[in-house]
Amino acid sequence: MIHLQGDLGAGKSTLARALLRRLGVQGAIRSPTYTLVERYPLEDGEAWHLDLYRIAEAAELDFLGLDEGEARLWLVEWPERGGNALPAADLRLELAVEGQGRSARLLATSPTGEAWLQRLPGRSELREILSGQD
Repeated sequence: MIHLQGDLGAGKSTLARALLRRLGVQGAIRSPTYTLVERYPLEDGEAWHLDLYRIAEAAELDFLGLDEGEARLWLVEWPERGGNALPAADLRLELAVEGQGRSARLLATSPTGEAWLQRLPGRSELREILSGQD
């Protein structure tokens, strides 16, 4: 469970697309701005990309079918709008616009997230994903 946080235009959707592409998703990677959730097949399961910007209250998540299966990876934009209806985050990725560029900060919020961060040092793929190169 990765919570993608940041203001409009900070790069949440762009980062989610780059990560999904790196994980092997082929074809179009659509923004869930209007559908609220897009599902993508992975080698070992499914990735769900959610954009909760347009929901008014967490109860609206009941209609998305999020309990109809298990996603291997959740990428959630605007997670604060989902309240307690979402599983707890393993990682929180805070994005911000800074001058002409962007900044990204990864924070582990669970043992699973901490284990994921431990595997990152020395991986050039992360730098490419965070920089928007693909």
